[in-house]
Amino acid sequence: MIVVPFVRVMLHLLRGLATAAFIFPWVAAASHDRLSQKWAAGLLSILRIKVDLLPGAAPVHPALIVANHVSWLDIFVINSQQPCRFVAKADIRNWPVLGWLCAQGGTIFIARGKQREVRRVYAGLVHSIEAGERIAFFPEGTTVAQGGLLPFHPNLFEAAIEAHVPVQPYAIRYVDEHGNLHAAADFIGDMSFVDSMLLIMKTRKMTAQLIVLPTIDTAGTHRRELAQAARAAIADTLGYVERAEQAA
Repeated sequence: MIVVPFVRVMLHLLRGLATAAFIFPWVAAASHDRLSQKWAAGLLSILRIKVDLLPGAAPVHPALIVANHVSWLDIFVINSQQPCRFVAKADIRNWPVLGWLCAQGGTIFIARGKQREVRRVYAGLVHSIEAGERIAFFPEGTTVAQGGLLPFHPNLFEAAIEAHVPVQPYAIRYVDEHGNLHAAADFIGDMSFVDSMLLIMKTRKMTAQLIVLPTIDTAGTHRRELAQAARAAIADTLGYVERAEQAA
């Protein structure tokens, strides 16, 4: 039965809407982050997704955070541990309710494939990082089923170089009670957000594992080198080394 979790998700979304509309405009950035972190953790709890922050490196600030991309859940998994402003595909803005909440949470939307849009977002990223904001993005550019890793687009890595901050990779995977990759987390192909949400609601004992990896120094490097190094670090952590080498 998914009636109860569905109702709880709807009520949680309404609380998020009210918070974004009536509280966010009046609170400082630190309070904004705490509220976003609490809301993300609450959503995952309702969906019965446990988050395990596995042993790894300590989060570094300032840094540009990059992660592999499995699902729309990724944003909330990371935010439940480390609130960030995300760079996301422009079509997410059109998702019912959640798109508006992402926008109010500071998500930076980008139309993929439009060079002018990339330049605009890039300039904004540099300014945001220099202002002390925590910025994250998914350099694969789209979601991919677990077990695979797409090439990392290098363009936005330039922002870390210009802002003189390191890149810090995060690795994400979703597992079942036996530690196997959980296919219900995959958000790929023609699956809609609603379809994915309903599938996850029917699923039990899903654990999101988040591993924070050591930073990559950006001094004297090229954005393509950074993209390759970040991809290799995440692939190695997730056990996708052979696949990564084949795709490189």
